[in-house]
Amino acid sequence: MATKQGMELVDRDERGVDRAFRRDVLAGLAQPDKAIPARWLYDDAGSQLFEDITQVAEYYPTRAETEILNTRGPEFAAAMGKGRAVVEFGSGSSVKTPLLLRAIDPAAYVPLDIAGDFLRAAAEDLAQGFPDLPIFPVEGDFTRTVHLPQPAKTLPKLGFFPGSTIGNMVPRTAVDLLRSMRDTLSADDAQDAATAAARPMLLIGMDLVKDVSVLEAAYDDAAGVTGAFNLNLARRINRELGGDIPLDALRHEARWNDDFARIEMHLRTTRDITFTVSGETFSMREGESIHTENSHKFTRRSSYALLQAGGWTPTCRWTDGEKRFSVILAEASVLRSAP
Repeated sequence: MATKQGMELVDRDERGVDRAFRRDVLAGLAQPDKAIPARWLYDDAGSQLFEDITQVAEYYPTRAETEILNTRGPEFAAAMGKGRAVVEFGSGSSVKTPLLLRAIDPAAYVPLDIAGDFLRAAAEDLAQGFPDLPIFPVEGDFTRTVHLPQPAKTLPKLGFFPGSTIGNMVPRTAVDLLRSMRDTLSADDAQDAATAAARPMLLIGMDLVKDVSVLEAAYDDAAGVTGAFNLNLARRINRELGGDIPLDALRHEARWNDDFARIEMHLRTTRDITFTVSGETFSMREGESIHTENSHKFTRRSSYALLQAGGWTPTCRWTDGEKRFSVILAEASVLRSAP
């Protein structure tokens, strides 16, 4: 029987509002170029909408990454070894997770996610397929260092960050996240933490640069699922932060920014609007937008450079048959003061 233990690490006020969510929204709306961090797209409704996105015809990343996870299991097992605690950052519905767990025979599984109800339901579903695997769902913001529950913290660890979620962040933030992941996965109470066997590892998905028409279609599907996902952020602000953003004045927009090799998602206004959030008033002119998400695309060199800046040394790399997507295994770098 799997062990299931819930932990909530979200800082809420007396009314149950996530303080970090309110702080980021108010700060983002106060900027001349309005922007809200992409992680706030993923409440329970947003997480479900994202799962719907992965099923639309235009959205290739999930199919490409799943192909890699399906076909490279023996190579994963050889590179990672058995007996690790798999710590999944932003686990969502854990659709891809069973493929990895079956391949490497871990000792524990720790899904981390900010959407608590969604997280716990996914953990329960996963437990049905892995009844002997200890599972410890942790609700919290994985962009900051998380203290893992016992006994997972005493095991050698493998971080799992699929879906190219790292691409949602600008390079500075991505490097900060990779360093935070390294801290979360540090051996804590494990013996011989400096040895290669105990050193943390990270298996991370990174989407690749490709034709712009393919990229734009993947983030603006004909059925409008991605648009609903994007607009759900405004709905969440209205619901949780007492906002009155006029939803009918917002339109989903996906843009390719070649200078930064990224798709950008925006909520663009179709008319002049004034609204309040948590008692503060904001105005936007027609055509202005709230920048809600980036999805950076990588080359082999740029992905390796980002990982190394974040304290990880790439050791293996796999791509799907059409070379649309990459999955990279990296090991926590030994800290050095010189080359």
